[in-house]
Amino acid sequence: MSKITFLGAGSTVFAKNVLGDCMLVPALEGFEFALFDIDEQRLSDSEKMLTNLKENLNKNIQIKAYHDRKEALRDAKYVINAIQVGGYKPSTVIDFEIPKKYGLRQTIADTVGIGGIFRNLRTIPVMLDFAKDMEEVCPNALFLNYTNPMAVLTGVMNRFTNIKTVGLCHSVQVCTKELFRSLGIDSKGVQEKIAGINHMAWLLEVKKDGKDLYPEIKKRAKEKQKTKHHDMVRFELMDKFGYYVTESSEHNAEYHPYFIKSRYPELIDKYNIPLDEYARRCVNQIENWERMREDLVNNKSLDHTRTKEYGSRIIEAIETDIPFKFGGNVLNTGRLISNLPEKACVEVPCIADRSGITPTYVGDLPEQLAALNRTNINTQLLTIEAAITGKREHIYQAAMLDPHTSAELSLDDIVSLCDDLIEAHGEWLPKFDGSPVLV
Repeated sequence: MSKITFLGAGSTVFAKNVLGDCMLVPALEGFEFALFDIDEQRLSDSEKMLTNLKENLNKNIQIKAYHDRKEALRDAKYVINAIQVGGYKPSTVIDFEIPKKYGLRQTIADTVGIGGIFRNLRTIPVMLDFAKDMEEVCPNALFLNYTNPMAVLTGVMNRFTNIKTVGLCHSVQVCTKELFRSLGIDSKGVQEKIAGINHMAWLLEVKKDGKDLYPEIKKRAKEKQKTKHHDMVRFELMDKFGYYVTESSEHNAEYHPYFIKSRYPELIDKYNIPLDEYARRCVNQIENWERMREDLVNNKSLDHTRTKEYGSRIIEAIETDIPFKFGGNVLNTGRLISNLPEKACVEVPCIADRSGITPTYVGDLPEQLAALNRTNINTQLLTIEAAITGKREHIYQAAMLDPHTSAELSLDDIVSLCDDLIEAHGEWLPKFDGSPVLV
């Protein structure tokens, strides 16, 4: 029996989205869906929910929850990863509250920035443990990574393990449609080309019937900027750098040094930036889960409509050999994007079919876009150095190179902040005493 293993299956709503999608793929009839999570209650909830969904959809698959990770992974053909190490409490709270004492404010704190750095540092060891298990019990499995920080974690898996890994995000497939919806433009029949890095990929081309739509997009965006809306940061970046970026304004506000500045507090209101947004979302999600749990977990008439997530479509393409094109995160091997570093993890168009995942060559990005990407890649690569070597100075350097952090804090304050975060996270982090992770 072929097997799809879901790590972090206690993310019940996301498990329903991705594995519910897989249930709707005829080629996956007869598969086992193996579930694993360290939270036994949430694991049980997801098992009940997916069992009800399977029975309601009358699907010939097996749903099985495991309490032993290695057994959950054994003989898997595909592994889906959706873990969050440290959770909202204590880790997310720490990532927001301690930097705030230094006057460093964040919006999402899950990709780069000081919050992204520390989320990486506590997640990388867990990912390497996954890889160690997989190399033993399912060495040929494809690892579909949904966990943030996407670029670093996918990069680590591809550089330092033997596990074939592709990173999957939500932003590429909705970028153009949401942009057009907000500007009142019909997106039907539009041709797009998107590439860059995760959360900072660029809408490089957008055409319809051979006509470049950017002049009309920029005209409408400039008019929309006269009143407050949720996407003001991205429209400002497009105005100044020429291209629209895939991920949301609340994310991009903290990827650049221009928007969240204690010296210019008026910018927060000017660009409608939601400080502490991710912390609020976490609280809301926890409260909403308590309200929706009973209906979702024990709902005997549960139904599902296929979502926009890439996961099931990639697996379907590999199983059926019917190609599927998607935006995937892969190593920049062979310089897929020729003016970004080869060690970087890039987000480029990829093709899935029976041969696996084949990324496509993009060439040079416009130089200003590559330059913005490199500012984030610098921090990503130094974070990986810190995690792999165990050297604390690389944590400092990663933070010193981060655009937002370095624009706000002195070198001494950055070192002090990192030390405070290391102490606060305690056992969620390695010791960082210079002992290498990989021996």
